[in-house]
Amino acid sequence: MLFPTSLVGSYAQPDWIIDRAKLGGRFPPRTRAAELWRIPPEHLEEAQNSATIEAIKLQEEAGLDIITDGEIRRESYSNRFATALDGVDIDNPGTALDRSGHPNPVPRIVGDIRRKHAVEVEDLKFLRRHTDRMVKITLPGPFTMAQQAQDDHYGDPRKVALAYAQAVKEEIADLFAAGADVVQIDEPYMQARPEAAEEYGLEAVNAALEGAAGTTALHICFGYAAIIHARPEGYSFLPQLSGCHCNQISLETAQSNLDTSVLENLRGKTIILGVVDLSDMKVETPEVIADRIRRALPHVDADKVIVAPDCGLKYLPHDVAFGKMKAMADGAAIVRAEHQ
Repeated sequence: MLFPTSLVGSYAQPDWIIDRAKLGGRFPPRTRAAELWRIPPEHLEEAQNSATIEAIKLQEEAGLDIITDGEIRRESYSNRFATALDGVDIDNPGTALDRSGHPNPVPRIVGDIRRKHAVEVEDLKFLRRHTDRMVKITLPGPFTMAQQAQDDHYGDPRKVALAYAQAVKEEIADLFAAGADVVQIDEPYMQARPEAAEEYGLEAVNAALEGAAGTTALHICFGYAAIIHARPEGYSFLPQLSGCHCNQISLETAQSNLDTSVLENLRGKTIILGVVDLSDMKVETPEVIADRIRRALPHVDADKVIVAPDCGLKYLPHDVAFGKMKAMADGAAIVRAEHQ
């Protein structure tokens, strides 16, 4: 099937389960943020189950081909996994600068980073039970987690990233064993910190992907539009990704109006093409989406394109999130018909 559609990962969490005003009024949490949930702890899992089923069904209703769990159970894309590891003190957090230069509470590394147990496998199994379509689940990448932590143990940022890579590698293996079709790792800090990414970031990502038993994807972006408003003209770390061992690379092109000729650097990779502008609360028409897909086609083969939003839909109002998702699927259908 040409131009299959998928979310990058997250869908808009309903306001009845999470305080969206609090969520949108702060930077994505790196430590746990239980205060964001509206549901008492003893009922939270049941509520998250219901909201996840809703997110799955809305993706299906919109016509998406590859389904995620919407990351409904997460306070941020990264903290569910990053705070579940050995070697991290989450009760006495450290501080690190986020990609906008603001200090943020972060996990503090006090010992060897190790995965104690599977973190997202039950999430994946729940997703698998509630759809018969292809499924994708996302993990924070090792380089990004290393940038979102205070190291009081290793004294070497490369060693930190490689330690996280081992934990991610183990999780990826369990996710594929549990039935994932695609496992995506999110690495926005490879764009935000290109010098460190050049030095050891790609090494850490490839270490995490080593031996993966299924289709793997890498998401690299300019940050949530609701949080990071300015967009550069292009990626600071992109040609290097031709050496990434992933099968798919997720890039945003809509809000930044990216010069899609840069995709020539990634020939042979499947491109998860971001064609939905998350800074604009106006829902695009399917024709606008179709035009954004066509812009990329001189530079990537049609059978190597997956259509997606620029980034996660987490911060969008519900009606806008669904409208954009539906327009995306309809726009992909237009271009698909042109290539039959």
